[in-house]
Amino acid sequence: MPTLDPKLLEALREFDSPTLFNAVTRLRGTPGEDYTDHTIRCLLPELGPAIGYAVTAEVTTNDPDSPALDWLDYYAMLEATPGPLIAVLKDVDSRPGRGASFGDGMATLHQRLGVSGVLVEGTVRDLAGIRRVGLPVFAWGTVPGHGVFNLTRFSQPLTVGQLRVRPGDLLLADADGCVKLPAAEAAQILELARRIRAEEEAIFAAYRASDFSVAKMRQQRGN
Repeated sequence: MPTLDPKLLEALREFDSPTLFNAVTRLRGTPGEDYTDHTIRCLLPELGPAIGYAVTAEVTTNDPDSPALDWLDYYAMLEATPGPLIAVLKDVDSRPGRGASFGDGMATLHQRLGVSGVLVEGTVRDLAGIRRVGLPVFAWGTVPGHGVFNLTRFSQPLTVGQLRVRPGDLLLADADGCVKLPAAEAAQILELARRIRAEEEAIFAAYRASDFSVAKMRQQRGN
């Protein structure tokens, strides 16, 4: 999996997901749907955004008759994958979200293996512990428990929050949700994001100006 210059990733991390979505839209010429829906919530906004390459897994949280792969194989995959990583987990239980798919123990281990954020289509628990670990987490919400917790599949494409994610996809997640960025065009996305931010700052300044009026807006639109 090709990786980008860490400085480029850090520069992208300075922008919010709506601005990056707008940058991708400007690059492509039309809005797409490479973002999560409202079900994926930022549970620890105080930890800030997370950016990284997707690693994927599907789990069941209560079904005792589901397939059960070796979790150590999944963790070995994390260890061998260049980071930073975003772990993308999908609860495929017959009652998804009934039990937690992630907790503070997993947060500690994931962070140790290069994960900078976790995106869960399902629920998590031990939120205070995850906060202490310092790992941003995005999920439906929280529950206190889980049942049989099986890993059923990993390193395969999956869909979370109506966003199709493939291993290696570049993701940024923040308080508004998660966007998928075209890694091959990341430098262009960054430049467009900078341009969009400057344009928006000028627009907001015009709105706050003492001589602002709708008539002036109409006049400027006609120029």
